[in-house]
Amino acid sequence: MTVRTRFAPSPTGYLHIGGARTALFSWLYARRHQGKFILRIEDTDRERSTQEAVDVILEGMQWLGLDHDEGPFYQTQRMARYKEVIKKLLADGYAYPCYCSKEELDGMREAQMAKKEKARYDRRCRSLTEAPKGKEDVAPVIRFKTDSDGQIIINDHVKGKITIQNKELDDLIIARGDGTPTYNLVVVIDDLDMGMTHVIRGDDHLNNTPRQINILKAMQAPIPEYAHLPMILDEQGAKLSKRHGAANLLNYREEGYLPEALLNYLVRLGWSHGDQEIFSIDEMIKLFDLDDINKSASSINPDKLLWLNQHYIKEGDPEHVAKHLAWHMDKQGINIETGPELSRIVTALAERSKTLLEMAQSSRYFFEDFADFDEKAAKKNLKAAALEPLQQMLEKFTAINEWQGDALHQIVLDITEQLELKLGKVAQPLRVAVTGAGMSPSIDVTLELIGRERCLTRIAKAIDYIKARVAAQ
Repeated sequence: MTVRTRFAPSPTGYLHIGGARTALFSWLYARRHQGKFILRIEDTDRERSTQEAVDVILEGMQWLGLDHDEGPFYQTQRMARYKEVIKKLLADGYAYPCYCSKEELDGMREAQMAKKEKARYDRRCRSLTEAPKGKEDVAPVIRFKTDSDGQIIINDHVKGKITIQNKELDDLIIARGDGTPTYNLVVVIDDLDMGMTHVIRGDDHLNNTPRQINILKAMQAPIPEYAHLPMILDEQGAKLSKRHGAANLLNYREEGYLPEALLNYLVRLGWSHGDQEIFSIDEMIKLFDLDDINKSASSINPDKLLWLNQHYIKEGDPEHVAKHLAWHMDKQGINIETGPELSRIVTALAERSKTLLEMAQSSRYFFEDFADFDEKAAKKNLKAAALEPLQQMLEKFTAINEWQGDALHQIVLDITEQLELKLGKVAQPLRVAVTGAGMSPSIDVTLELIGRERCLTRIAKAIDYIKARVAAQ
């Protein structure tokens, strides 16, 4: 048997981390078993589905690297197939038209609740052979005829054995009055036609599963295996809000997270392998198993995600990190053609950057000249005492032919020794002079990456700044 899993989001909102985790678990299980991962867009809710949401789903999956083997399939393109199945279920006696109005259904439920009975459809249209008198012009909904006896047993990979009595289920609507099919029918047909062997989804779908199994049985179709994933909660154990993870997944890219950091974070939300915290994609594929998913809900931990992100920035291939950094540089309006290779920036700033957004924002001086020195840094470092060291460094730097970090660092050391100063009294004014602020990588790396002409121009600018400041005192 070839394992076939799917991710089937509804484009009625953005892809968020709950959906992304479902996609990841489905993708990992298929990859581990050399199976197929299918992407399906469940867009039958025409009023709420949007192309923008579809685009975000596809972009988010691409950014995460969760490549699909088949699809994306769109339910709106399969309407003829759904109507064909509805027609067959009616012909085979597994479905029937229901003519009840909304007012009748509301009254029925109110009466049941008054008797402290479970509110559900009482199947009053189940035995009709024609439309009731006075309702000949009513377009009926189509209901599935759920067996009143027996039970459904789900051997869930996460929840364990679950037993549901059919008498607890009602006759669900499988087609609306206008003929459009409902979720519980189309998902069954799609899973059947696409050969799903494993359905991995959130446990908010658990109530749908016995209903869907009954439809599969009526169609004499194979039943897939199920794994219902517990919810992801916020730090306080409450349902996720948009502020705490339920927003657009791509917000994490905007905030500067690497996709592999987010994947590593997501895989640990409900799954574990001993005490291991850091997993490469290959390790996830090798180790992931549905039966190892925790039964209880997981809570997000933003600090852990930030820690993982910094780890992948520091330990990742600089060329790979640079590809993602380039996206942020473009967002910041920084022309990367005017400075050093981005991989060198990654190497220089990895230790001090928790996010790629932070790295992009703090690397602007490598690519662009700044208008003014940071006021606080200049006040502390660009003082009269820094004038002679800067003048000597400008002279020495101008005289050398090769702009190499080691040679530049040696000049700084020589001037420090010659003037009998501490290194900070020379290097820090130089850092402010060439970066405009007080923070940067080591001075030799900083000088080399900024480049000869920019450094000489900026040191001269700092010298003029100090002279003007002294003259004004």
